[in-house]
Amino acid sequence: MHAEDERVLTVAGMTCGHCATAVAEEVGRVDGVIGVDVDLESGRLTVRGERVEDDAVAAAVAEAGYEVLA
Repeated sequence: MHAEDERVLTVAGMTCGHCATAVAEEVGRVDGVIGVDVDLESGRLTVRGERVEDDAVAAAVAEAGYEVLA
């Protein structure tokens, strides 16, 4: 991501509100992230931020126990 970008990713394996919260919390800790929205039904993760690295977001999702689909 570059300055003030928004990315929409798909996360596999989320099945409940706790899953969505875990992903949002981990991704929210990534440097540069200023906003995170998780849509549990579609598996969509929307990340807004400044100079956020895609690899860092994927690592945060993995830390929460899930996977970003390519």
